[in-house]
Amino acid sequence: MLRKFTPLLRKKPKQLPIAYLCNTTRNISDSRALFVKDLYEPDYLESLKPKFPQLENLNVQIKGYDYPILESYQRYLHKVAEYLDIDVADCYALPPQHMTVQRLRPNSTAVDAEYRLTVYERNLHLEDVSAPIYPLFLRIAQAALPEGVELSIQEHTKDDEERRYVPDRDLLELKAELERIQSGTAKKK
Repeated sequence: MLRKFTPLLRKKPKQLPIAYLCNTTRNISDSRALFVKDLYEPDYLESLKPKFPQLENLNVQIKGYDYPILESYQRYLHKVAEYLDIDVADCYALPPQHMTVQRLRPNSTAVDAEYRLTVYERNLHLEDVSAPIYPLFLRIAQAALPEGVELSIQEHTKDDEERRYVPDRDLLELKAELERIQSGTAKKK
């Protein structure tokens, strides 16, 4: 048993060069180089890192003409995401868009019928989606997609965040009036 440990006992500890020890003005980088080599990092730090790449921010956008169906589908996707351990950061609705569609008579420009359509939109903001789970979520979302509902998934951007807030018209009018007053006083000077 002692034979196994004798090579370890004979080994001398690492000694620093004398010039390094005598130098009183050494750089921080020199001392960092000493400690980085001998730095102990526990194994559990490696286990905390994700094994697969993560998709940072995803925006699941759902559009449709029928609000109750859209709301139900959004709730279903939220439950599926929670079941797959996907972090749902936020769910929100955007103001509806109104469109007018005209049907023309054959071979003429006369309007036969006019329809008013309302397009509703719901969004799910997903964070830190694991790469192997994303195709599974996408496949489930496509399989359960109701008729007349449009699904699109893209990266979440600042524009998506700004679109969700309705501008305050009174505030915008006051800002425009303030700019007119300021430009009027600037012309008088």
